Amino acid sequence: MKILYGVVGEGMGHAMRSRVVLEHLSAQGHDVHVIASQRAVDYLSQRVANVQRIHGLHIVYDENRVRRGKTLWSNVLAGTAAVPAQIRAYFELVERFRPEVVISDFESWTYFYGKLHRIPVLSIDNIQMINRCKHPPEIIDADRSGFEVARAFVKSKLPNCDHYLITTFYYPELRKKDTSLYPPIVRPEILAARAGTSAAKSGDHLLVYQTAEGNDALAQALADSGLECRIYGMRRGIEQEQAEGNLRYRPFSEREFIADLASARAVVAAGGFTLMSECVYLHKPMLSSPVEGQFEQLLNALYLEREGYGRYAPTVDAAALEAFLALVPSCEQRLAAYTQDGNRALFAGLDTQLDIIAAGL
Repeated sequence: MKILYGVVGEGMGHAMRSRVVLEHLSAQGHDVHVIASQRAVDYLSQRVANVQRIHGLHIVYDENRVRRGKTLWSNVLAGTAAVPAQIRAYFELVERFRPEVVISDFESWTYFYGKLHRIPVLSIDNIQMINRCKHPPEIIDADRSGFEVARAFVKSKLPNCDHYLITTFYYPELRKKDTSLYPPIVRPEILAARAGTSAAKSGDHLLVYQTAEGNDALAQALADSGLECRIYGMRRGIEQEQAEGNLRYRPFSEREFIADLASARAVVAAGGFTLMSECVYLHKPMLSSPVEGQFEQLLNALYLEREGYGRYAPTVDAAALEAFLALVPSCEQRLAAYTQDGNRALFAGLDTQLDIIAAGL
């Protein structure tokens, strides 16, 4: 089939997960063209064919918080300038490709194209969890206003798709039809790391991923822990490791990061779904401190704690880190029961949906 695949560019998680699905689709013989924005374009262009850049919405962060005013203004400026290019890109795409189905990882332009041309649209992401599942009061009440805003946004983002394939490590009750839940999408590098590292074998170090600079409370808490901490993201632009006592600030390398993750005793990070789901898959307890103003990250962190796989903390200070470290053995026991057969379930579900669409063409 001819498939138009859209990937939202906010954060790298969508691109990393989409790459796995795109490789599967290509291996199945489908002709796939990709529309992506921001950093997702550069990442995907190095790994799959037929990737086209398009403007997408982005979020402005400052000191681990979402800055809504700056985000709105930045998107208005960039979006207004980009509109003519979007229209030209789509006319060119229609003449060149003529897709039979659209798959969107929370990306709007491909969705609109599919609806405009009455082409079946499939959604693959984790964020639809907010709108299409029922959540217990203790989850919603953690930030009810944030939940309502997030649900309204998610509901309006990709309405009335033919089917929603939601990836997740927790399984609440569905509240919408045409929806199915699947285990998280796992990169081949993470699959290989799991195969090469016993789930019961962990080192003594903490893996820390924090992109907000100047977090003195976190740095002090890590130093006071006495544990070796391999830290990514807190010192952007460094080209070699900087060691300060038990703290090792490391330049980003995907290979080294995955190796440190696979051998870590535990992980300290925000609430992004990709890293969190990789921690669950690799059986690594996680202390999650979501970006303020990002309900989807809060949702992930609350369910992580609810499942017993880690702990949620609004901020990571000495008390929060100490409490988490005390819980690591119990989290390891809970994680030991988690099983997932790679990406087989998601791929089977996607292939079934494509077969249904093909039969109706």
